[in-house]
Amino acid sequence: MSKLDKFKRKKKTEENGFSSISDLMSGLMIIFLFISVAFMSRVVDENIKIKKQQETVENIVETYEENKVNLYYDLYNEFKSDMNGWDMEIDKDGTIRFKEPDVYFEKGKSELKDEFKEILNSFFPRYIKLVYDNYKDNVNEIRIEGHTSSEWEENSTKKESYFGNMELSQDRTRNVLNYVMNMDELQVYEDWLIDNITANGMSYSKRILKEDNTEDESASRRVEFKIITNSEETINDILDNYNE
Repeated sequence: MSKLDKFKRKKKTEENGFSSISDLMSGLMIIFLFISVAFMSRVVDENIKIKKQQETVENIVETYEENKVNLYYDLYNEFKSDMNGWDMEIDKDGTIRFKEPDVYFEKGKSELKDEFKEILNSFFPRYIKLVYDNYKDNVNEIRIEGHTSSEWEENSTKKESYFGNMELSQDRTRNVLNYVMNMDELQVYEDWLIDNITANGMSYSKRILKEDNTEDESASRRVEFKIITNSEETINDILDNYNE
């Protein structure tokens, strides 16, 4: 074989080698391109999903805030002429608080006093009618909460005081619930109330503090009516999903 033929064969071999490498590189480029497109598509889809979740949360929060404001003004307009006489206040979230413990129960006792029964006779039917007529589709729970101070028997430990007041607060809220559920004018709401109303004894776990950070024992002894909406439950579910 002549030197010319050997040169031509060598050159052809090199060209075939370069062609194979080029084909391989082209194939790899195409694979990388598909991977990049798939990754970018996934990122875009994830961003769209996150954006939709954010919009959902924003809509729920907006609806929750709107309902909360409306509830506050509806309750205020309904009971504004009674609030001073009952020593009652309404928080911006719609929580109604009765603040005069001496009117409701004897100290250390769970039976309702006649003065408190008279207040409940006027308050509770109007309260339930307002909530049922305007907000029943948004209500997840109507919660009656009983709160005590940390006072208990002399020389009792903190734990003994806590559990003693827990039993007392639970007995008080059960008695309140039993009283209002047996009002004749509320029988029309009986099924709905059974599904939605609860009695909760809180002991002194949420006692009221003074400016000097000491307990305000009188203010800590109170009864509250709270409305828990399904918007709050939905927001909590979404936040749990985010945390996961």
